[in-house]
Amino acid sequence: MALQKSTEKTVVITSLTRWSKKDLMELVEYRDLFLFLVLRDIKVLYAQTVMGFGWAIMQPLLQIIIFTLIFGKVAGVPTDGIPYFLFTTVAIVPWTYMSTVMTSSGQSLVKDQGMLGKIYFPRIIYPLTPALSALVDFSIATVIIVLAMIYYSVVPTTSMLYLPIFLLFMFIVPLGIGFWLSALAIRFRDVKFAMPFAIRMLMFSAPIVYSASTIPEKYRLLYSLNPIVGVIEGMRASLLGTAIPWEFIVPGMIVSAVIFLSGAWYFRHMEKIFVDVI
Repeated sequence: MALQKSTEKTVVITSLTRWSKKDLMELVEYRDLFLFLVLRDIKVLYAQTVMGFGWAIMQPLLQIIIFTLIFGKVAGVPTDGIPYFLFTTVAIVPWTYMSTVMTSSGQSLVKDQGMLGKIYFPRIIYPLTPALSALVDFSIATVIIVLAMIYYSVVPTTSMLYLPIFLLFMFIVPLGIGFWLSALAIRFRDVKFAMPFAIRMLMFSAPIVYSASTIPEKYRLLYSLNPIVGVIEGMRASLLGTAIPWEFIVPGMIVSAVIFLSGAWYFRHMEKIFVDVI
């Protein structure tokens, strides 16, 4: 009997340390899985809850009320003439989104590590998923901002045209940090325990409960290197129609770009060992 030559080929998938056009095309090819994971996160978040998506409003609203009572009424923190409830509302809502994304993205690989060694798909989907699913909560929570602006008779100005820029800024900052944290957390589980403390510290490092104008001028450049400062100040100025403080925003944008690009590179660099260390 004649022997037939085998036509089977062995395909070896290797992990590169840099991004290419092919990587971006893979995200398009796996868009159905990407969408499934985003929808899964949204459904799981409020599964078997009575209030459902109402928690997207309740959680930031409770923070706003508590901060208004403590820092606005009791401590009398200056807010550059803006009512404290309105002042903190336009900061708490974007901060809630950013803190959620940093926490969820940072733990995304650890949480779904069971999938890592079973099937192949672009691993960047892991930290990207929380960044997109959390936009649902953010969109719902913006109702608080709209109602607060109506109550205090805030009239939109031309500064509102900059809002899309600051929304993109708000999206990139926690995602870039999420790239770093997710890649580090799969190897160093200490990240899981350090993250809640670090995020609480980040909250008070940004002008959420106080005005950036209270920072001494000689420290403002150093202060503005925190990209969260630029997000909060930019969102507040564009929504409330105040002068946009570019001196706080531009340095933060530069830093956020560095964090995002370096985080994406580090994630790609570490991707080859993800399966080995779970």
